Amino acid sequence: MSCEHGNRRISRTEPDGSVVTLVDRYDGNRLNSPNDLVVKSDGTIWFTDPPYGILSDHEGHKAESELGANYVFRFDPETGELRIVGDDFDRPNGLCFSPDESILYVADSGEPRHIRAFDVVDGEHISNGRIFAVVSPGIPDGFRVDTKGNLFTSAWDGIQVYSPEGELLGKVLVPEERTANCSFGGPDKSRLFITADRSLYSIKLNVTGAQTP
Repeated sequence: MSCEHGNRRISRTEPDGSVVTLVDRYDGNRLNSPNDLVVKSDGTIWFTDPPYGILSDHEGHKAESELGANYVFRFDPETGELRIVGDDFDRPNGLCFSPDESILYVADSGEPRHIRAFDVVDGEHISNGRIFAVVSPGIPDGFRVDTKGNLFTSAWDGIQVYSPEGELLGKVLVPEERTANCSFGGPDKSRLFITADRSLYSIKLNVTGAQTP
């Protein structure tokens, strides 16, 4: 599955290479520019929809927002229902669940420049939003968690690692101006892949990633 800025949709690429639109509108209005997604164990797709793809022609196509705000959505492929789960963000960006899916983390790369944590209620809603970590230098973008619940987030100096309590445990420094995203991969999900300004990096860790596909 992919978030597409230019086409303003969530899509799925089939084995034969064809691309299918999963969702591109909310209440009849086009999405802004889906940016990041995570698939919950029940098959629902949770994603952020900031305006980066419609601000200019650099990342997408310049256009006015049809929604008038930037939301976090929950999409159920079985029923086709698209629901707003978060509506108080400036520019929601990266997101992921804790290993047991009881907490949803969402980065706001707008003015707050922080990561918030929310309790997941009944597997469908979020509540009790609180600041989990303020990333510095730079802003949080993409992130993932390991099986212990530690959160690995992008920043301008590399990847910063936070405990489930929000304590900064350490950093994986990257020799570029900033990083944008990271993800666990490899046969046992113990290799961290990092996207930076000009390069793709990987590092073997002694922890295992917990993200779902």
